[in-house]
Amino acid sequence: MRYVRLTAFALLGFNHDRLDREKPRFLAKGSLVKLIPGAMAALAILGCLGASSAASAQAFDWIPESRTGGKLLLTGGVSTIEGSGGGGLATWAVTTGYGDEDGIGGNVHATYVNLPDYELRAWGAAIGLWDRVELSVARQEFDTGDTGAALGIGRGFTFTQDIVGLKVKLIGDAVYDQDNWLPQVAVGVQHKSNDQGAIIAAVGGADDEGTEYYVAATKLFLADSLLVSGTVRFTDANQTGLLGFGGDRNTDMEPQFEGSVGYLLNRNLVVGAEYRTKPDNLGFAKEEDWIDVYAAYALNRHLSVTAAYVDLGSIATFQDQRGFYLSLQAGF
Repeated sequence: MRYVRLTAFALLGFNHDRLDREKPRFLAKGSLVKLIPGAMAALAILGCLGASSAASAQAFDWIPESRTGGKLLLTGGVSTIEGSGGGGLATWAVTTGYGDEDGIGGNVHATYVNLPDYELRAWGAAIGLWDRVELSVARQEFDTGDTGAALGIGRGFTFTQDIVGLKVKLIGDAVYDQDNWLPQVAVGVQHKSNDQGAIIAAVGGADDEGTEYYVAATKLFLADSLLVSGTVRFTDANQTGLLGFGGDRNTDMEPQFEGSVGYLLNRNLVVGAEYRTKPDNLGFAKEEDWIDVYAAYALNRHLSVTAAYVDLGSIATFQDQRGFYLSLQAGF
């Protein structure tokens, strides 16, 4: 409406001050009468514009005006190794980025995990729409380094996995619903595709791609500076898909748990721990659960860094895969 009013005055060629100042002259010389046809033409144009604007508003009234930066620091989580918003290992129910309910947020990330016998590199991007929908993409590279030769697949052999994800918030607000215990609840899906189907089949894997489904619940208790999150993921992935899906021991999708706790030391820094269970489908190598202890620091709304100590257990017969995790995230 402000645009319509300004357009009307522009078309008519005067403003309130000028009208008040020149009213006697208009009345005296009959200029007001001369102005009427032009005014009527302007009003006709505005009527068309108004009808068009109203039609456009009705057509797109389900899309909020896009604004960014409405959330508190770190309340959109950081980027998981699979690209979704959450911790490092566990997905949360929150929507990535700092866009609030009528805004858009997004980020890009790069992650590096150094283990005694392997390296994991991951990068990707995610966008959060109106604090309701999250879309994410990520690529992982699992580098076997010198271990590849010992496994008989060649030194530096690398498994590459692409991940596409969708998350939708169902109910609650993890941050602003402080007058009740209801958490924010979201459901999500991730499709993963691995480029080493022949090797996966050779070690007993049933497939080189798979789709996972999850339900997540996250709650931030502001008075206690405490974040709690839990996720149930239905999956048959081996090492989160890096070694394929299903195996000679089991091909069924099973529920697995991902849990996170975090304590906000101040508005920029959160420390906590995560735990993630995983299926054990391959006969040649036992698979164990993952644990980390992390610290995430937001320099501002556009840049954050996460560091963690991770214990990933046994991976492809090599025990005690403990090391360091570092992730950088940039966004809005």
